[in-house]
Amino acid sequence: MAQLLPWLLPVTFLALWQLSVSSGLITSSLVPSPWAVFQDGVDLWQAGTLPTNISISLYRATVGFVIGGGLGFLLGLLNGLSKRSRALLDTPLQMLRNIPHLSLIPVVIILLGIGETAKISLVAIGVLFPIYINTYHGIANSDSELLEMGRSYGLSKWQLFSKIIFPGALPTILMGVRYGLGIMWTTLIVAETMSSNSGIGYMATNAQEFMDMKTVLLCIVLYALLGKLSDLIAKGLESTFLAWRTKGVTIND
Repeated sequence: MAQLLPWLLPVTFLALWQLSVSSGLITSSLVPSPWAVFQDGVDLWQAGTLPTNISISLYRATVGFVIGGGLGFLLGLLNGLSKRSRALLDTPLQMLRNIPHLSLIPVVIILLGIGETAKISLVAIGVLFPIYINTYHGIANSDSELLEMGRSYGLSKWQLFSKIIFPGALPTILMGVRYGLGIMWTTLIVAETMSSNSGIGYMATNAQEFMDMKTVLLCIVLYALLGKLSDLIAKGLESTFLAWRTKGVTIND
């Protein structure tokens, strides 16, 4: 029962939506029913359009996340461990972090054009800062008492990092990964509307021009499902790497 509970509200919403369209409360030409959207998805899948565009969007999202997330992690690690690096790099990074990354679209287009590099770069920029700030915060705020205890036992710098600093920072780092995965998809939605000819965002924009509401809603549902899949991956990483951590206490089950 507990495993089905998270899906209760989405399924209820879909049922009410289907019932409203079937009963005529909502005009089907304006808002198609969930079943019509599903049938549209089946048709596009059989035609090969849907799997092609999903795979392209997944490629852009994955590459952008790896580049931006990897760079954010390395910078957070470097600035968290080194006071000199922190003094040099943290201020400019914090200044850049406060610039809405989607406002950089005109700059990205001028510098990189409208190809794959531009779209992946936007995703990378969006993902970089949440992972950087969480990694930096987790590393820089290591438990000083545990570090002192480690030094008293004669642990080397690498042992202090691998046994105390990094494990202690891991929950915060994974929180940044989870947040970054959400930003990855919201950024990609916008990036794929930039003179694109492929991807889920392109499908939605193209369908909008032809007033094809079934495909527009299908793309929205796809983004929601991919976002949920990303969240499940993040939770899986937390379960794998934080198995040692005591589970949170709930007031009322």
